[in-house]
Amino acid sequence: MNYDKLKAQLRLDEGVRRRRYRDTVGKWTVGVGHNITDDPAYPHKPTDEPLNDIQIDVLLERDIANAVTDLDRNANWWRAMEEPRQRVLANMCFNLGWPRLSGFVNTLKAMHLSDYKAAAAGMRASKWYSQVGARAERLAKIMETGEG
Repeated sequence: MNYDKLKAQLRLDEGVRRRRYRDTVGKWTVGVGHNITDDPAYPHKPTDEPLNDIQIDVLLERDIANAVTDLDRNANWWRAMEEPRQRVLANMCFNLGWPRLSGFVNTLKAMHLSDYKAAAAGMRASKWYSQVGARAERLAKIMETGEG
């Protein structure tokens, strides 16, 4: 998988914030969509000190590694997909986390069976699709076509 493309895609999709903020569900977040609230390794009392580029990159790389590890552990077939489709699934896992992504049972099954039209339709029919808008449509198109 092209990690540089995934990082660029996530920076675009999640945005980059140097200072902590509350996300749409009220969790403290910083960097490229890094959930401080649920991260046991992050200091208990987040400060308002801005992160530098290195700190943001370290968190992003760790979060990507966690998403990829979850996919390898729970959906090891994902590595057989074409690279753009792997990035879609890694992006979704980064955004949702494996516990929520695993709820996409039929969509994941379609991906596993290389039925990418059905997988894209499943993505479009989800609550996630309505929540993330343009990001979800772009990812669904990549899943459907393999281009992106």
